Amino acid sequence: MTDQALEVRFWGVRGSLPSPGNDTAMVGGNTSCVEVTGGGSRVILDAGSGIRALGDALMKRGEHKRVHLLLSHVHWDHVMGIPFFAPLYIPGSEVVIGAGPLERDHASGARLPLREVLKRQMTPPLFPIDFDAVGERVVTVDIEPDSAFMIGQLEITISSLSHPDPVCAYRVSFGGRSVVYATDTEHEEGKLDERLVRLCRGADVLIYDAQFTPEEYRGEVGPSKKGWGHSTFEAGAAVARAAGVKTLALFHHDPRRTDEGVAEIVQRARAVFPNTVAARESLALRFEAEPPHRQAAPAA
Repeated sequence: MTDQALEVRFWGVRGSLPSPGNDTAMVGGNTSCVEVTGGGSRVILDAGSGIRALGDALMKRGEHKRVHLLLSHVHWDHVMGIPFFAPLYIPGSEVVIGAGPLERDHASGARLPLREVLKRQMTPPLFPIDFDAVGERVVTVDIEPDSAFMIGQLEITISSLSHPDPVCAYRVSFGGRSVVYATDTEHEEGKLDERLVRLCRGADVLIYDAQFTPEEYRGEVGPSKKGWGHSTFEAGAAVARAAGVKTLALFHHDPRRTDEGVAEIVQRARAVFPNTVAARESLALRFEAEPPHRQAAPAA
């Protein structure tokens, strides 16, 4: 029987670069990778270093023949796991990779196709296996911003975010339940990103970039982080409140943030948005599908 629930599982929760060690073992040190399943369908959000373990798990379960991967953007910490994703090397497998608008090539000024970006990543001497050796198993899709489409039983809605290079947020819905993945976004102090609020309206969980504390962001502790393309738990809580989100999951933890430091941020966040959790590796959030007569219309 097909599982009638929307489930979110975290395989990588760090930002910028992996940070393994005793001080980060509870939250995890792998970079961004989230698996969302529902109704027998699956989508992977981002391909940071956490996707290696996910690929191994899919192989073990025999669920690697056709995989859908959506990238928020192509900064290194969000794509570094692609060359280590085991299904890529299995004959007969197909890996469908989609992303929104990418940065333009600095030399030509033309918009870079996703396939060209992936080829550049797997090019000797930067990586010993050339992309052409696996390229026949990869289908790339350049997604238009502010669009919507289906991956199996999962409905995907997209919105652009604020970041130094183009970034997309994704809302994944199934059975009247939904999760919003909004990593690598920078808030404007004192203002809400209305695009993100609309995307999040009534979502069961918002996965939000909370790399910096408010003090770090403003430069009260160390150099100012304004313009770096990341946000704070306060901004995430403001979006969650405005959109009527049920759970806020703090994500994209700074690589220097210890387990203790993440716990402190969660406690501060709960003072303004009580239903806040820290995204951590292996954490799974499960939402049973609503009865058909109670399922709300998808977000616009």
